[in-house]
Amino acid sequence: MTNYSYTFINVDLNADGVAVCTMNRPDSLNAINAQGHHELEDLFAQLQRDPAVKGMGGFTEGQPGGIFDSGARALAGNLVAIEKPVIAAVNGAAVGLGATIALLCDVVFMADTARIGDPHVKVGLVPGDGGAVIWPLLVGPARAKEYLMTGDLLDAATAERIGLVNHVVSAGELMDEALTFATRLAKGPNLAIRFAKISVQRAIQQAMLSQLDLGLALEAITGRSHDHTEATQAFSEKRDPQFEGR
Repeated sequence: MTNYSYTFINVDLNADGVAVCTMNRPDSLNAINAQGHHELEDLFAQLQRDPAVKGMGGFTEGQPGGIFDSGARALAGNLVAIEKPVIAAVNGAAVGLGATIALLCDVVFMADTARIGDPHVKVGLVPGDGGAVIWPLLVGPARAKEYLMTGDLLDAATAERIGLVNHVVSAGELMDEALTFATRLAKGPNLAIRFAKISVQRAIQQAMLSQLDLGLALEAITGRSHDHTEATQAFSEKRDPQFEGR
């Protein structure tokens, strides 16, 4: 078995071959900092290579946020490249990059008290870390544009109704439900399951190849904009930003 040694991610491999990966930065509501970003990049690559792992269960708790660095392509690419089933369990608010990571998983379980969304635009940024790729594939262009242009967070019931996530369960049953499903797949016909995923995943990988670099470039441009600077300053001054579209 691979030795998973991370500061901000706990990885436990159970007897059924399910790797339970839990974000571990509770003091910051599991916001993803630079080191956590690099650890996620490495984690997804290691899980793909580890022969002891038959499937993954990712547990998102608190409020994962987004950061933007040269590893953005690697993080999304490594996650999408995993051939084994990846199950997300969202408990709390999955926001920005946290939402993207959850939605790039194969099956998403969400606590009925949780929320999910991509509010990049609220700070004057393009959702370029993969959000603009995966949202249209899940809910269609019209709904994707609505939520990516407003940055509104969705409650669990709405996310399930529009097809953004697969299952909504009570917060107390979230991990049990997600692990039960992950174990079912881990004990199933692994070759057929992996090949079924690969056949669907190809469309997502192609979308990544054609759109991710554009999104990252546009995010970099907006990161140097007046609106982003204004949003950052307004946040520190505890006031509403005054956007000028430049």
